[in-house]
Amino acid sequence: MVNPAVTKETPKEVAKEIPEEIKKVVLKTTEPIGLPKRPSAFSISAALEKSEEEPEKITDSKKENLPSQHFSETDLKGEWQKFLQELQQKDIIIFNAIGSFKLQKKNENIVEVTYPSESARAEFEKVRADFFNHFMHKVNNHNISIEYRADLSMKKEIITKRKIFDKFAEINPVLKELDDFFKLDFN
Repeated sequence: MVNPAVTKETPKEVAKEIPEEIKKVVLKTTEPIGLPKRPSAFSISAALEKSEEEPEKITDSKKENLPSQHFSETDLKGEWQKFLQELQQKDIIIFNAIGSFKLQKKNENIVEVTYPSESARAEFEKVRADFFNHFMHKVNNHNISIEYRADLSMKKEIITKRKIFDKFAEINPVLKELDDFFKLDFN
């Protein structure tokens, strides 16, 4: 084959010198060889197209066929305490967030989870599957459903000496006057 850069032939003249077998192979590769073009994850048009599609709702028809044996509230609370002890060793941050959660058996297959705040519930969602998968296998009841209930009275508040003093000052206003006069420091 002759290199057209060295000789001063035109591309048509070079194409005449190429054997027919090679021309057929070249003509067959007119489609792009690479992967089809995908929109970027940061593309606005891709986000709009994606939001219009509704995800399929998967129904668990197999759930009816799974075992559904009885479990007591004592079983639930015992396993929850064991789970919290293990979690305390593994991840103290999540333990502190969900340590005050209350789990109660509402009906035969319904567990009610009472939580103090939405941020704590978000931390619970990280470990919910671990706990309930273990618990369902332990009691051989795979039809357990979860209901959530917020209870703001469960919130843990750090009580400082200043907060204690302010509570007493509400009861006895003379303490507030003493604080103003002596400039007490409760830090």
